[in-house]
Amino acid sequence: MTDESALPDPMLPPKIDTTVPHSARMWNYWLGGKDHYPVDRVAGDQFSEAFPDIVDIARLSRHLLARIVRHLAGEVGIRQFLDVGTGLPTVDNTHDLAQRVAPASRVVYVDNDPLVLVHARALLVGTVEGATDYVDADLRDPDAILAAAAKTLDFDQPVALMLMGIAGYLGHDEEPYGIVGRLVDALPSGSYLAMWDGVNVVTGEALEQAQDDFNEGDGAPAPYTLRSREQFAAFFDGLELVEPGVVSIPLWRPDPDPFASPVEVDALCGVARKP
Repeated sequence: MTDESALPDPMLPPKIDTTVPHSARMWNYWLGGKDHYPVDRVAGDQFSEAFPDIVDIARLSRHLLARIVRHLAGEVGIRQFLDVGTGLPTVDNTHDLAQRVAPASRVVYVDNDPLVLVHARALLVGTVEGATDYVDADLRDPDAILAAAAKTLDFDQPVALMLMGIAGYLGHDEEPYGIVGRLVDALPSGSYLAMWDGVNVVTGEALEQAQDDFNEGDGAPAPYTLRSREQFAAFFDGLELVEPGVVSIPLWRPDPDPFASPVEVDALCGVARKP
């Protein structure tokens, strides 16, 4: 017989391990946020020393999110978003952007970091007209994600699946295309897949070595897999890529900038429609 008094209280904040770095907190650090611990700053500094462009990529990815959500909510008319690998809340999260365009938009966030869960419950509050929910789950369990998201999203209507910088945490031996495909298969025609991920198409051997050293270091967070352009593009097989196709993240429908032209970085993105 189960001793119910020994079960964790679901209303209490989950225990957060501050002795091991976590990718969500490292990204928050690179973005200039405050929701991280010394161990995350040490790990973030170690990686940025070997690959300084990571700070720019972190910031460019936030601008990319804004452009993609504005396009999907505004030009395309998508009203439902499934954002997997949410990370810590910052300025202009997916629900902020979508509900600014269409207040009735429904957004489900998914992440597996306890610190993200605590902040999401407190901060990811959307409009009265729409809905904003949070799912504590791992990308490696797409069925659990879909079952939980179905409580908020209507899978008979188009959904934008957002995988922003998360697929790299799936190793080659973890069937990443099958996992992403399972999520896409559950969506109706007219849905969209929006992705960006780290690759190695600009820096070359130095980045490869930096990533390998980081993945194998003591106390490193989850390993990250750098894919080639062809490997990244394969996530969109069977879908209809929207212009400009698979490109470096600053080059996807950039906002006009009279002072500088966007240049390629080691991160690719794409947005594609499910026929």
